[in-house]
Amino acid sequence: MRKQKRQKFSEIKAGLDDAESLIRKMDLEARSLQPNVKAVLLAKLREYKSDLNNLKSEDKRLASANSNQAARDDLLESGMADAMSVSANQRGRLMMSTERLNESSDRIKESRRTMLETEELGVSILQDLHQQRQSLLHANDTVFLLLKVPYRLHLLTGKFEGKDERKRLMRKGGRKNK
Repeated sequence: MRKQKRQKFSEIKAGLDDAESLIRKMDLEARSLQPNVKAVLLAKLREYKSDLNNLKSEDKRLASANSNQAARDDLLESGMADAMSVSANQRGRLMMSTERLNESSDRIKESRRTMLETEELGVSILQDLHQQRQSLLHANDTVFLLLKVPYRLHLLTGKFEGKDERKRLMRKGGRKNK
């Protein structure tokens, strides 16, 4: 089939070349004629040249499409031959690669599981730390309130027995007035 197409394209190309040669000869002959006949023949020759150029363009387009199809067919045929001749060595490598891929997938799944467990543990630790922080803040507030009690007593009783009392005692050397 391809051989017949190539032969037909060769025949068409030869015919186009012959037509071009004839048009050139007719052009030379028409130019040597009398001016009144020459003008009519040259107009006809321009039409023939235009038609010939259109035919050449169509031939190139079809030849290009045919060569593309032939190249595609050659590739497909060689691809089929290659696919039929896959060796046992290639199959072995493919199976080994598949096994490694499966092992890697398993490791990724295990790593993901470990990551999720670690994340859960981190969330739990953060919750514990939050509770401890709240306890410390509450204890701090309680201590602050307890430190305010002597000052409030001073306001109520008029006598402050907090820091000032301790300072006074230290100045006297630890002895109390009797």
